[in-house]
Amino acid sequence: MRQFPAFFNLEGARIVVFGGGEEAARKLRLFNDSGADAVLVGGFEDVALAAEFARRAETVARADMARALDGARLVIIAEEDAGHRARALAAVRARNIPVNVVDQPEDCDFTVPSILDRGEIVAAIGSGGAAPVLAKSIRAKLEALLPQRVGDLAALARSLRGFVAEAIPEKTARRRYWERAFAGPAAEAAYAGDLERAEALLRQQARLTGRARGVVHIVGAGPGDPELLTLKALRLIQEADVVYYDRLVSPEIISLIRRDATRVPVGKSKGDHSVPQTEIHARLVASAQEGLRVVRLKGGDPFIFGRGGEELEAVRAEGIEVHVVPGISSALGCAASAGVPLTHRDHAQTLTFVTGHAKEGGVPDLDWPALARPAQTVVVFMGVDTAPVIAEKLVAAGRAPETPVAVIENGTRADELRVFGTLAELPFLVEEEGIRGPALLIIGEVAGLPAEQGRIASIVTEASGFAWFGADARRPDFKESAA
Repeated sequence: MRQFPAFFNLEGARIVVFGGGEEAARKLRLFNDSGADAVLVGGFEDVALAAEFARRAETVARADMARALDGARLVIIAEEDAGHRARALAAVRARNIPVNVVDQPEDCDFTVPSILDRGEIVAAIGSGGAAPVLAKSIRAKLEALLPQRVGDLAALARSLRGFVAEAIPEKTARRRYWERAFAGPAAEAAYAGDLERAEALLRQQARLTGRARGVVHIVGAGPGDPELLTLKALRLIQEADVVYYDRLVSPEIISLIRRDATRVPVGKSKGDHSVPQTEIHARLVASAQEGLRVVRLKGGDPFIFGRGGEELEAVRAEGIEVHVVPGISSALGCAASAGVPLTHRDHAQTLTFVTGHAKEGGVPDLDWPALARPAQTVVVFMGVDTAPVIAEKLVAAGRAPETPVAVIENGTRADELRVFGTLAELPFLVEEEGIRGPALLIIGEVAGLPAEQGRIASIVTEASGFAWFGADARRPDFKESAA
């Protein structure tokens, strides 16, 4: 670490900025709400800038810079003229005041970082002047992760520090209280803008003599790509005490769980229900009753063939606070990854999600005539093993055998496999490509659009004099790998 990060206490401090242009104005704006006394050495010729800082900063002539520097805590030199810059730097150096010279890193005692300001919460990202644009990019990512009202929560915590210290004298217990407070219902209330409820919850928790009752979050992990996690899902898995996760949650997402959290696999696969659903319910309830922050992490969206509704009912029935965080459904993620629009003005005005696996096994009793209607897309979850029967029933109900289909295995992941064909070929697509899942079946005219685009690309490239080699996307032997 070549530079040591530190935060100056600026309340009542004297901050001096040299310059008279837009760069000096940018630096002065950094101190608008800091409580510092800002001094501008030089002066703005621009009328608008002069008016903006008329009451925010004292203006001192360059000839009187010695008086301006008297008692200064830090200095920023934003002089465009080299002569003004050199004289200012010499005067500052003579007084040993920490200085930053804009765009002159060799003359700087400190650099001005890219600042994320949430009131009481401030983060600074610096590159030592090497890559300020990169630092700004990192700040933007952090801004997207942090709740907008996190500063309000910090301000509330500041106001309650004395009360909490009196209610919880023991230091370790107090630290544990704050850890829970900043990741529990009070924090959620503050982030939602209800500071009155947040304060009431914080005071109530501080008065409790036993362990606080826990909370359960049923969280959708999306189709597999960690970048498709919602921001709220990422925050919750990094705050959880224990995470119960499904088999469909990718290793990349599991790696994002807080390091010291307990990770419990409870996934089920065909013929292997090592952790029955009722046992999952019991574990969620028991962990919450221990006062833990519990996350139930489920592939895709928990309310689309994810049994999230059953878990919600089971936890709520025990009087435990429970929240649901939606995830990008595997149907949406996998279709988008493969370039298959699930709806299309010319091909599909209806979209239907169905399960290909009945509660007791086999094919569910679906409305096959309704699913066989034209101009619609049917997405089948858990339909790999029952694909032959699904194809047979749809054709028998009137769906054309040549209806395009797509089978997408491990959608959005590095090992994604896409296979295209027709409804009549569906059983062979699954068998010959050795697809075992997790996979989705997409049935409808939209599934043929990637093949049509490939055909057009072939015509264009051949017309341009280039050879293009590809298979007919509707044949059983046509497949694409995301890799």
